[in-house]
Amino acid sequence: MTKTILTVLIFLYSLNIYSQELNCNVQIVTQQIQGTNKQVFQTMQEAIYEFMNNTAWTSNVFELEERIECTMLFNLQEQIGDDEFKGTLQIQVRRPVYNSSLNTVLFNYVDNDLHFSYVEYQPLQFSENTHILNLTSILAYYAYIILGLDYDSFSYEGGTEFFQKAEKIVNNAQNASEKGWKSVDSQSRKNRYWLINNILNEDFSPVREFIYRYHRLGLDKMYEKLNEARAEIAESLKLLQQVYRNKPDPFMHFLQVIYDAKSDEFVNIFKESFQDEKTRVFTLLNEIDPANTNKYEAILK
Repeated sequence: MTKTILTVLIFLYSLNIYSQELNCNVQIVTQQIQGTNKQVFQTMQEAIYEFMNNTAWTSNVFELEERIECTMLFNLQEQIGDDEFKGTLQIQVRRPVYNSSLNTVLFNYVDNDLHFSYVEYQPLQFSENTHILNLTSILAYYAYIILGLDYDSFSYEGGTEFFQKAEKIVNNAQNASEKGWKSVDSQSRKNRYWLINNILNEDFSPVREFIYRYHRLGLDKMYEKLNEARAEIAESLKLLQQVYRNKPDPFMHFLQVIYDAKSDEFVNIFKESFQDEKTRVFTLLNEIDPANTNKYEAILK
């Protein structure tokens, strides 16, 4: 009997080990905050790390090597009272490229509306159905964005259920006093509200198709068929061009998110290509992302 119980406990423990989806490195920078108890920031970092990595965000089982690699850098710039903080949050998400030792950046994003309260040793509570703490709502929101982008990169619109969960968090936070959750919080339409709005907007669906084709049909095939895979990536860029020309949103935040993650990679992929393909890709990128024209010129050299 005791042996049976022990076996069950070991089985359940092993499920717990392999059920979490994220391998999230958390860093908190506080140089701009002077004269405070720095221990609270170490405790905060540990609490956020545990929340991100030990929460089961899906019902799927992930092996340790399958966990999604990501980094969250909290740059805390202001402390208001004992337990209220403001600053920025940078999130970077990486995805392995099949049959290689390389990783590709899926998401490289800065949230400028970081504002939350944290009481040392207070449990980080979160509910999908209500807005409890701004910190945990922000963390859960980005956990679902991370999952959605990763799943989209492996199957066409595979991340929809996670994006819908992120949207629900936004809806739950509409009465929150902190910025970042409402459409009116950003005149340039660049915040948590507008990010998930763009992602789930049908007019931006070609961007999600791009994410799938670029990664699964392009990068993941480069080891086996380099030229064909690169041609697929070049074709997938036309999906971004389609959205750019249709201009469903004057600021097109989702497109900018793609450029921030991929512009350097575009250069590295096509600078070794054929001259005709180089020219076509440069012309396209120069049209849809003119801010990075100087960077894209390296493709032609």
